[in-house]
Amino acid sequence: MNQTKDKTLQKPMIVAVLALVCCFLWGSAFPCIKIGYRLFAIAAEDSVSQLLFAGCRFALAGVLVILFGSLMGRKMLKPQKNSWGMVLTLALFQTILQYVLFYMGLAHTTGVKSSIIEAANVFIAILFAVFLFKFESLTSGIVIGCIIGFAGVVLINLTGSGMDASFSMKGEGAILGSTIAYALSAGLVKLYSRKEDPVVLSGYQFCIGGMVMMMIGAVLGGHVTVTQPAALLLLLYLAIISAVAYTIWGILLKYNPVARVSVYGFMNPVFGVILSAFLLGEKNQAFGLKGLAALVLVCIGIFIVNREPKAVDSEENEK
Repeated sequence: MNQTKDKTLQKPMIVAVLALVCCFLWGSAFPCIKIGYRLFAIAAEDSVSQLLFAGCRFALAGVLVILFGSLMGRKMLKPQKNSWGMVLTLALFQTILQYVLFYMGLAHTTGVKSSIIEAANVFIAILFAVFLFKFESLTSGIVIGCIIGFAGVVLINLTGSGMDASFSMKGEGAILGSTIAYALSAGLVKLYSRKEDPVVLSGYQFCIGGMVMMMIGAVLGGHVTVTQPAALLLLLYLAIISAVAYTIWGILLKYNPVARVSVYGFMNPVFGVILSAFLLGEKNQAFGLKGLAALVLVCIGIFIVNREPKAVDSEENEK
């Protein structure tokens, strides 16, 4: 039964559909977070309140994952006694460091530069998988596919005025640190899911990470104000995004090479721009030749990486 499940979750079409669902959900978070700031009366430059808001979102996401997992399994979903170290490590990298550094950096750089730097997580995740965790091998096809996909992300984010090359540790450096933390968490999820259910890891790391972020935001003077009932519904949707997308992503990483899954991450900013066009009226980037060209480049990159011969997981070598 488990072997059948393994093979199903390794089918290219299944991986593509599930990964794109995750990317669509993450992409929808971009405009929804902007709407959320308005509904919760959070100023664009108030990074501390944004951190508190994100903590509320992730803590709620963790509760949703645990509740749903418990209902599906008909018993309380909880880590094994020797899994708490893995949960805490994931909470540190996948939630706390990733988002604390992200909001810190976003306050000192532009959204365009942040999106492009964040897209580098695909490269970094693959490098960690190859050289640090030794899960798989690096091929020319993977490198070429990632470069083409990254070019699409850069293209859709560039405006007519271009992008300056300035770099500061408080701005671009913090965003890069956030990107590295997320990329490292991808390898950790694959490693830890050999011993623990990725649903358990997702739920509990979100709970712990979200609560830590809430405390940091509150101590630093952050605040959130519910201006209307729709604000709570939006917060619930954002929590569902994280609960569903990160859990599915973790399951995909468990059964597939990191490169094959991570490369779909190039679709996040593409979906973000397209959905922002519909939800926020920001149509300049999404529609037109530049938006179409960016989407084509990302799709070509994903196709090239997924045409590579299947990487051999180090766990399979041990068998």
